[in-house]
Amino acid sequence: MLTLPKVEKLKPKSQPHNFFIWGETMSGKSYFASYFPNPLVLNTDGNSEQGQAPSIQIRNVRDANGKLQQSAIKKLNDIITALQIENPQRPADQRFKTIVIDVIDDICVMIEQAICLDAGVQALSDIAYGKGYAMFNTALQQFVMDLKALPMNVIYISREISTTDENTGITTYRQSLKDKYYNMVNGNCDLVIRTSKVGAGQNIHYMREVKAARTKYLPENITNKRVLDLLLTCEGMFSDEVLKKYKESKKKESK
Repeated sequence: MLTLPKVEKLKPKSQPHNFFIWGETMSGKSYFASYFPNPLVLNTDGNSEQGQAPSIQIRNVRDANGKLQQSAIKKLNDIITALQIENPQRPADQRFKTIVIDVIDDICVMIEQAICLDAGVQALSDIAYGKGYAMFNTALQQFVMDLKALPMNVIYISREISTTDENTGITTYRQSLKDKYYNMVNGNCDLVIRTSKVGAGQNIHYMREVKAARTKYLPENITNKRVLDLLLTCEGMFSDEVLKKYKESKKKESK
């Protein structure tokens, strides 16, 4: 029989584990993510050989007749299963602690493509009664929820698009992931971080800023030092007051 918890006021020590990182091309998104603890990259753009972290290429594979031979959806499910079962059984130094989806935009396209190829249609709208869209939403939601349930850091990477208002000349920037998918993914994230760069050539300066946070985080609650050090490089991660207290406490510890 289920035993209900006690009625009491809890004092949670919040720390982020799920991240959404977006930014322009070559602004340091993948580079930043690669420094999280023991990362495994789900790569979609074919540049896995250039990365520093172990990676798995995600794609749909067709046979000689153009039929779906290997589904990206099944590949993602197999990876989730391996992270649930095999990963915890590994020696501590061989366990993956971070999974990086680079990029989530392409994963969405591949899920849609897999459903269409399997059904022998050109678009989700060709599947009757809205079943195609329902299948896509289920596959993406399941993928996001399964990732969130893992005892790991999860990092979704997206590209950037810009829009310039013809009347005002003001340019706005946003993630390239479509809003309907972004809302689904971001709803399960703790932090949204934008990467950018200024300068040119060898004089480029890389910047990171927190665009949204689930709550106000405190440095002392982030137990992994590497994650804390990375987040300290992000503008707006902590309030000025909290950051000042943290730096003062670190100075006292070093004396």
